[in-house]
Amino acid sequence: MRFIIPSSKNKRYLSGCDWVISALDFMMKETTSAGNMSQVVIVMASAISPSELQKHLGRFISEFPVVNGSIGRDINICPYWKMPGKTEGKLNFTSHTCPDEGDLWAVLSTCANEPFKDDREHLAFHHVNTKSQKSCLAMSFDHRLLDARGAESFLGLFQQYLESNSGPAVSSGVALSGPAHLSEWMKKFLAGRNVNRKIIALSEHPLAALPVPDGKKKEFGYRLIRFDQQETQTIYENAYRTAGYLMESPYLLSVIMQAVDGLFEKRKAEQGSYLAAVSVDMRTSEDIKQELFFNHVSYLFFQAHRGIVNNRKELVHSIKMQMYDQIKSGVPRDIMEASHLTRIAPLSFFKKIIDGPLKGKIATFIFSHVSKNPLAPELMGAKIEDVFHMPRVPVPPGLGFFSNNFNGRLNLVISYLEGLMGDDEVDVLEKELTDRMLGRDK
Repeated sequence: MRFIIPSSKNKRYLSGCDWVISALDFMMKETTSAGNMSQVVIVMASAISPSELQKHLGRFISEFPVVNGSIGRDINICPYWKMPGKTEGKLNFTSHTCPDEGDLWAVLSTCANEPFKDDREHLAFHHVNTKSQKSCLAMSFDHRLLDARGAESFLGLFQQYLESNSGPAVSSGVALSGPAHLSEWMKKFLAGRNVNRKIIALSEHPLAALPVPDGKKKEFGYRLIRFDQQETQTIYENAYRTAGYLMESPYLLSVIMQAVDGLFEKRKAEQGSYLAAVSVDMRTSEDIKQELFFNHVSYLFFQAHRGIVNNRKELVHSIKMQMYDQIKSGVPRDIMEASHLTRIAPLSFFKKIIDGPLKGKIATFIFSHVSKNPLAPELMGAKIEDVFHMPRVPVPPGLGFFSNNFNGRLNLVISYLEGLMGDDEVDVLEKELTDRMLGRDK
């Protein structure tokens, strides 16, 4: 008989995926300037009042005490998210004015690297007005609290709150409980065996990865590549011809692998295979309303030997076959089940897992693509022009690519640990990505 321990009102048991994210947060706090966090940025066509924005955000956040939670461990050894009865502390809100629009990216980058004040703070809001009367709202979020689509949906819920004039509780219908997953142990151990075999198979070939620079408290650099609607259409047409219908993610991943290969070639790095760790979110819009907080993504791994990387058709075919094989053999399910076993260990233990067969290398780079956006066209009367993400990716590898689609336009953000690449290398990487996306590399 299956036995599930229910969560109490102020306690939400953490899943295996949540615990892995928490372990990455622990590792990043040990090696970089802040934890496993990200930032979603909304760019608006006109200025908005910072005081009004702060007031509305404060009232909205007060509906969700979960945002002030912290990690505890139950008597049954299962870790959980402890939620206070009401929100605590002052809203972390800053306002900036950029006299020169060229300074905007530097301000946003600084905000993305700003650590939270303590272990009960998991959200920070940054408002920026520019001289050209444009404005931005940047929400920094702790990945232990929200994943990427959850963060976008949280801001979408804020828009609904504004439209309702602070009407019915927006928190109604948002699930804040979860099972302890303390049953079906044989299933979890078998899944762990399968995951271990997968890791060993991936480690059979030397893994190409940029050396992580020495020193702690390093920040992340970012580079945003924006494509207009016509360019985006060209990219999707290229993806359709090369990879097939609704296969833009394998196509984008192949382009990134080729661009990264160009970087390794210029460095004359040792031969090895490339390994991309890809997060996949299959939830519908309704699912996300139920699963707004915490982590609900799946993971796939794609390996490519340098011998096939320069052949786009062969590379895309390999990526698609690996995707089909992993889904068919249940790799995402096995990772989810096996990750429940890691919760018995302290957060520091996860590094020992990484230092095993993969010898301290998780992947060559991280990739994530968000194709759907839940936001309404306006925020506080200002038209939304663009939305993009600025993630602090796990270290190692310290290199990540995050793409999203907003209003028919594709954005691609390069995220990299300070010292991992020089500015000239990031310039080359940006040009390689742009040219290959648009088919100019032929």
